This record gives sequence, structure tokens and C-alpha cells, in this order.
Amino acid sequence: MDSVDPTRAFVNRVKRIVVKVGTAVVTRGDGRLALGRLGALCEQLKDINAQGYEVILVTSGAVGLGRQRLRYRRLANSSFADLQNPQNDFDGKACAAVGQSSLMALYDTMFSQLDVTSSQLLVTDSVFRDEAFRKQLSETVKSLLKLRVVPIFNENDAVSTRKAPYEFCLQDSSGIFWDNDSLAGLLALELKADLLVLLSDVEGLYDGPPTDPKSKLIHTYVKEIHHGEITFGDKSRVGRGGMTAKVNAAVCAAYGGIPVVITSGYATDNIKKVLRGDRIGTVFHQDAHLWTLVKEEGARDLAVSARESSRQLRALGSKDRRKILLDVADALVANEGQIIAENEADIAVAQENGYEKALISRLALKPGKIAALATSIRKLADMEEPIGRVLQKTELAEGLVLEKVSCPLGVLLVVFESRPDALVQIASLAIQSRNGLLLKGGKEAKRSNAILHKVITSAIPENVGGKLIGLVNTRDEIPDLLKLDDVIDLVIPRGSNKLVSQIKESTKIPVLGHADGICHVYIDKSANKEMAKCIVLDAKTDYPAACNAMETLLVHKDLVTDDGGFKQIISGLQGLGVTLYGGPKASTVLNIPETSSFHHEYSSLACSVEIVDDVTAAINHIHEHGSAHTDCIVTEDHEVAETFLSQVDSAAIFHNASTRFCDGARFGLGAEVGISTSRIHARGPVGVEGLLTTRWILRGNGQVVDSDRGVKYTHKDLLTST
Repeated sequence: MDSVDPTRAFVNRVKRIVVKVGTAVVTRGDGRLALGRLGALCEQLKDINAQGYEVILVTSGAVGLGRQRLRYRRLANSSFADLQNPQNDFDGKACAAVGQSSLMALYDTMFSQLDVTSSQLLVTDSVFRDEAFRKQLSETVKSLLKLRVVPIFNENDAVSTRKAPYEFCLQDSSGIFWDNDSLAGLLALELKADLLVLLSDVEGLYDGPPTDPKSKLIHTYVKEIHHGEITFGDKSRVGRGGMTAKVNAAVCAAYGGIPVVITSGYATDNIKKVLRGDRIGTVFHQDAHLWTLVKEEGARDLAVSARESSRQLRALGSKDRRKILLDVADALVANEGQIIAENEADIAVAQENGYEKALISRLALKPGKIAALATSIRKLADMEEPIGRVLQKTELAEGLVLEKVSCPLGVLLVVFESRPDALVQIASLAIQSRNGLLLKGGKEAKRSNAILHKVITSAIPENVGGKLIGLVNTRDEIPDLLKLDDVIDLVIPRGSNKLVSQIKESTKIPVLGHADGICHVYIDKSANKEMAKCIVLDAKTDYPAACNAMETLLVHKDLVTDDGGFKQIISGLQGLGVTLYGGPKASTVLNIPETSSFHHEYSSLACSVEIVDDVTAAINHIHEHGSAHTDCIVTEDHEVAETFLSQVDSAAIFHNASTRFCDGARFGLGAEVGISTSRIHARGPVGVEGLLTTRWILRGNGQVVDSDRGVKYTHKDLLTST
């Protein structure tokens, strides 16, 4: 687990929490209730209530819900002639009266489904002048919380006598509030809460418009620094407040001793993240001005620095680029002892935390690994210069020559799990391809990644800058990076299906990667039995945690009754400690447990086995259950082999060779940033070529288009003719 940010250490003392959800979160853009967000909110409150927290909810949305219901009723009761005339909007108090009961009925239904009891408390601004009321309110809430009931507060707009806005602040002893944000702040103070969470429709408070990519999220609000520097936009699209109201309420509550966090109510688990101490949203605290805030580079700063350094690297010649890679290789070897020590520390923590053996296997830098990585980098350094290669050269017209040349993509963001050796491969490929690079490794490899990053960047000359390769330290920075589609050019996630899916859903930046590595080996009836056995054992046991390891063995039905070749393969797997799970046919024949799903990446000494009728059945099985990664056929029948190679739609398809060969280094690419199952840009092991794009260079001597008058196009291919 990542350590709690010092600015969030107060969460360890939280017992009573007030959560305020605004109209923009409760409703959708069309004014209807956002049932999904409300359901996720109730589930979060149910979970933290079960963990022992005392939960108080302040909700908006009654006026909007009432207006929607009244509009529907008017529409249902209107004649066609009525609809032709302008319709006046409804009185806000009438909307509130109609919406309050509906909103509370919805909360009651949702909480009841979660076995949670809720209660409604409607208040107006004027009643807070009554000391007796305030005392009784506190006693009532105390009793409800003791019974594990969730009190739900809302301003009673239907009977409020207020005509103009009031400003809520600590100096106003009457406790007057104007909107539900200030009501939440007032209640947090009155009820002696330990934390106030204000849920918004954005991630928190920004130093500019949240829609502007250049705006930065303010993680900690310091009044002395930020007050007066921030320009607020319009108020909420549907409520009375907006970010200005939230900040005012947050500042007042914080200076009254109640920590406040403004964060997005659109996410399904942000309240839990706040209570976990995650660095999300904007925190307000009375001692914030005393904290020694570490001067950290923001997401944009990291990305911009990487881009600027990549342009410096691009200006160097091939010899200088080669020297950098050789220096990196030498630095790794020279610091091997320190690297291994940090890696062993990571492994010890992983074992202590009970991580799976497969993850620990990927985490470990095995003996000889550093030397092998250094060798790969030296091979990469000696490869042909990838930048500036002329891929196409065409004479458009006399004296007008067009070239298509290779060039870097720009800035890469690579998010990977477990494997620290991946950092070395990715960094060396970034240097070779002249790309800027941002890296986020798994927390389980934190020490290993840190020392490897330090060793590699120390070998990069000052005229390029160590910021060519940035290391992102916390997962909290990832959402900000994924918004930088104007600076970051490609995201490459290496990890679980969940990781890849989350990243694809969270960014407009192109994403290159694979989710699962569900690789198959199909043994055809004409296969050489001894060859098949060697390939299967290697594909499964050489490195079970690798994404190119075999996860499913498919066997032609005729081999089940042969002279024992099939049984020898099965015995060989079991003899090496492989646990077998069968499909409907294989589980019966082999008397092994039936697999719950063929679409499963074991990443360990386990695999699925199934019996198929022929190569067509094998291909269909792979298409239905595979992940389009790497699949292999073992056969002596050339026609069957060609059928398999031409019809299996995977990134890599092998004939009579182990799936473990699907690797950038083994393919002669020097290294790889990952294995892509995407069909656009790059597929299979992605080396330098996958990190390049092209640009067009046109050389002329004064030509103009002028509606193509006087231009005689030749479109002559100069590349193949020279």
C-alpha cells in the first residue's frame, strides 16, 4: 500500500463525516436523476457506515426533480393549443415541495436495498438563530448516528422566507446559510464532524477553467497563496452554488477546524479514496499554511519537460545517441549490486504482504538479468539509425521533391505492473527512438524502479537532460496525465485487463497495448509427438508468469486414443508441477477438474486442456476464448499449418515453435515496450518501429499552386529508381 500523503494524514482521525452531494452530481445533463451516480453514492455510504464511520448526508436536487415532474404533469394535461403558447417556468418553492418527497423516497428505496436505514431532516436558514433548535438538532443527530441511521439533510426551500442570498461565515453568529454547500459547512461545525466532503462535477479546485488542459488541480488550498489568484466561472448549471460556493463553505469550515475535501462525485469510489488518504481532490485545512509543501512537478510539467528533452535528443547525431545507450548499459552493470539489493527489498515486502507467486516471479530480477539487459541495450545501440530514414521519395513536378521520413512519436506514457526489467527496456527504446518518456510502475516494485530510473537518467548527458525520462511516483498523478492529450502522444499500459480497460476509458490519448495473454498451443493429429511434448513443456514452464506462456492446450481428438503420445505430454506437464483444468471433453477423459472459463490467464504453473475435432475447431476455439496474443500449431501437415497460420487472427502465429519466442529481444528488435494486440499502428512485440511515425518533407525552388496552372505533375518514384 502506498504511504498516506502527509497532507492527508488527518483522515486517520476521522470518525464523523459529512458528505454533501450537489445538484450537478444528482442530476444528468437533461435534468433527469442520475440514478447510477446516486446508487454508487449510496453504496459508498453503506460501506463506510459498516466500517464504523458516522455518516451524515446533505443533498441537493429536490428543486430540479420537482421541476421535472411538474413539467411532465403539465405536458400530460395540456392540449395541443396550450402547447403552442409560451409556457412560464414553475415557482421554485412549488418545485421544492414536489421534489423533496420524491427525492427522499428514492434515497429510502436505495438505502433499503442496501439494508441501511435513512432519515430526513429539512431545515431553513432562520431556525439556526434559535439556540434551543441547534441543541435539539445535535441531540437528534447523535441519537440517529448511535442507531447507525444515515441522516439526510436538505434545505426546506418550499417554506424558506429568504429573498436574497446571505453570506455564510464564522463571524455571523446567527449561522445563516444560503445554499446546501454552506449548509453542509454549518452542519459540519454544529455537529462537530471530523471531515466534510463536498462532491462536485469536477475533480476539485483548479487554477484555471477545468476544461483547459493547461489548468492544474490544486491538491492543497492555502488561502494565503490561492485566494485572489483563482478566477471562478459560472455557477452550477442547475444549482444555486457552483465552485465559488463550495470554496467559500470549505474555507469557513476549515478555519473552524473541520478538514474539507472537494472532489468529483462522478467517480464511484472517491469518498472511500478520501478516507484512505489518497491524494485526490482539493483539501482545505486550517494548518495548510503551516505545512511544508513539497515542491512537486505537476503532470503537465513532467510531460512538457520530457518533450523538451526529447527535442534536444533529436538534435544529436547517431554517434552521440549510441554513446548514451552504451553509457546506460555500463551504468546498469556498474550498479548491479545496489539494484539487486533494492529489488530484494521489494520482494521481501511483497512476500510479507502475501502477494501471489506469479507477481513475485515477475518482480524478481533473477541472476544474470542485469547483464542480459545491458547486452540487449548494446545490441540496440548498434542497430541502424531509425530516425530520418527516407521511406518514400517522389518527384511531384520538376524541381519539387517530396520525402516521407521516419520520426519520433513525441512523448510516451507507459504504465506497467510488477516487472522492473520492463523499465529498462522501455527507457532504452525511448532513447533509441528519440521519444520523451513518462513511466509509472507498480507500487510493489517501487524501490527497484526508483534505483533503475536513477541509474539510467544519470547516464544521460546534461545537454539532453535527465527529465527525458520521468518517473511518476503515485497513482494519483495518472488521471492528470491522461488528460494531457495535447502533450502526451501515446499511452502504453502493460498489465491486467482491468488496468488497460480503465486507461482506455479515461483518456482521449491513443492507447497501445494488450490486456490478456491467453496463448494456445494446438497439437494436430499429424504432429511429431516428441516435438509437441518439448514445445508444450517449454511454452508452459519456461516462464509461467510471462504473457507469452501457454494458457490453453488444444489436442486433436485422434491423439487421445493413439499409442500414448498425448498421455506423455500430460504426464510431462504434471511431472513439472503444472495443475491441469479440463474443458467438458478433456476433464472427463483425463479425470481432472473442469475449468470455470477458458478465457483465463493463469500466469502460473496451471493451464487448461481441451480436445477438439480438427484444425477448424481449434481455430474457432481460439477466436472465441483467446486474446489475439500468440498462438501455435504443432503439425507435420503443411496444408493444415497454412490453414492455421492464415486464419488465426492473432498478433503472432507460430508453426512448430514455442509461444515463448514472441518477444522483442528474441525477434531481434533489441527490446520491447510491450506486446500489442491492437490492430492499429503496431501489433505484436513493439520495438523501435512501433514508437515511430512519419512526416512529409517537401523541397522546391519557388513553386506555387495557383490553381495548378502551369504545374506539370510527374509523380515519379525516386526511391526505387535510384
